[in-house]
Amino acid sequence: MPRLIVIKGTDEGKQFPLTGELISIGRDSSSRVRLTDTESSRRHAELIRTPDGYRIRDVGSANGTYVNSQSIRDVLLQPGDQVQIGQTILVYTLEQGESPPKSDLADRISLITRQDVELSSAIVKTIGELEGSRIMAHPDQVDGPWQRSAQALGVLYEATQLISHTLDLTQLLDRLLDLVFRTLDADRGCVLLRTSEAPQEAPVSSSEFEPRAVRWRDPRQSGEKLSVSRTLIDHVLRERKGILVSDALRDERFQAVQSIVRSGIREVICVPMKGRHQTLGVLYLDTTTPANELVASRQLGKFTGDHLSLAIAIAHQAALAVEETRYHQAMMNAERLAAIGQTVAALSHHIKNILHGLQFGGEMVEKGLQEKDEGLLLQGWKLVSRNQGRIQELVKDMLSYSKEREPNIEPTDLNALVQDVVELMQSRAREAGVELLTHLDDTLPIVPVDPEGIHRALLNIVTNAIDAVEGSEAAKVVVSTSQEASWARLQVKDNGPGIPADKLNDLFRPFVSTKGSRGTGLGLAVSRKILREHGGDIVVRSEPGEGSLFTLRLPLRSPLADPQRTMSEIPTVAPPPD
Repeated sequence: MPRLIVIKGTDEGKQFPLTGELISIGRDSSSRVRLTDTESSRRHAELIRTPDGYRIRDVGSANGTYVNSQSIRDVLLQPGDQVQIGQTILVYTLEQGESPPKSDLADRISLITRQDVELSSAIVKTIGELEGSRIMAHPDQVDGPWQRSAQALGVLYEATQLISHTLDLTQLLDRLLDLVFRTLDADRGCVLLRTSEAPQEAPVSSSEFEPRAVRWRDPRQSGEKLSVSRTLIDHVLRERKGILVSDALRDERFQAVQSIVRSGIREVICVPMKGRHQTLGVLYLDTTTPANELVASRQLGKFTGDHLSLAIAIAHQAALAVEETRYHQAMMNAERLAAIGQTVAALSHHIKNILHGLQFGGEMVEKGLQEKDEGLLLQGWKLVSRNQGRIQELVKDMLSYSKEREPNIEPTDLNALVQDVVELMQSRAREAGVELLTHLDDTLPIVPVDPEGIHRALLNIVTNAIDAVEGSEAAKVVVSTSQEASWARLQVKDNGPGIPADKLNDLFRPFVSTKGSRGTGLGLAVSRKILREHGGDIVVRSEPGEGSLFTLRLPLRSPLADPQRTMSEIPTVAPPPD
């Protein structure tokens, strides 16, 4: 599903899924994409769905609508496009794996087969499919006149590989400078990025940039200050061109630039880091080699035009990586805010129900005291006590679900553990009119588990089963134990109404409850978490009208009992179903 994600502005982090034929954007309360930006109009723009995707159209807004920094009236959006409305910037994206609408290219290409051509006689030369990656990774091993070009391509290939595996911006820029220094014979270098506060549509200048990475070839100079000429950077930003200065000290254009004269800078490469839509930064490199050393080594200079081309290509890739990193961070922030919002909404719902119960029980207690009615007093106190227990259970479930814990493994008799849970729940089952039975496997060996954790998980499942069959005719819940190959199994079977197929996928999601106000929506999520901490899982089978079967699988030999295993090595994939 396409969506707009706010990456800058008062609504930063919000996501707007796009569905429907016509979607309005603006401050008006009826807008599907509602912004709080005071510089947006009440009805600012609208999105129109077409076979090729969504088009955005300005509807006479006061401050205009911009796509990729260009003022627009009506334009088709492409994935990655930046939409600016007032001071708000939104990115148009598609879901991962989703493709833009298809064009008619397939209809314009025809694959033909000719039987009368002997293909092998027409092939002049062949090359293996792995040669492409070998050539790019090891260009020095390429023979032929294009070896130099292959080496440059190899550098860009390495830069691409680096960019695709690094999301931390500081680490990315440091590694890119490492690559640049291995490729170009620079003495000093740095990367300056545009500050996030700089206006997107304003002309760029050096005052809007801040250093984010720096490098000296000689480690002994790393404590020195690197002076970078604002004149050079402003020239690059104003002209939108990378520059190569071969002899800065003799170049009349820069003789008045004190930072160049004072630092003894001989050569400079300064290139803009142009992303998809704007200049994000500057890559600066220089040499301070004295002229007499260059003459003695018969070099005219360390930098050439090829080096300038390579530097601007690397800078462009770095800019794309910076954009991707910022998009990724915006997506993460948006997802985090969405998760927080869902959690707060779900918790508010459950806490509100509990508070209502406490309030009602408190009122009954107060009335019982006033009327000296012992029956009403006891009834109200039971209600208060029950809701206090619900608060305690909710807090326990929240702590269990949110906290990473390593189970306290000890040899455990699972049959005895089941008997304890069943005895604990017998009174609750009798009140609900449910027959609670056990079928235990006497051959089940002692299993290394965390008895407290498994007790809690099984108690959750049994409680849910009793609640599910309460009120049913001949209601029954059976708790059994067995073993299968290398697994121990605890099974809870009920003859209740069953679970619809469309609900099974959501069964273990946090704050999803089929028990209404009686449940916290965390019990099953916590139970599965406990089982997976042991290297096991919970498997569910259910058919509407035929009841449900919950199987808790545990390894007979716990991976946590092996001191060579760490928590990160414990499998979290569910074992195969029966």
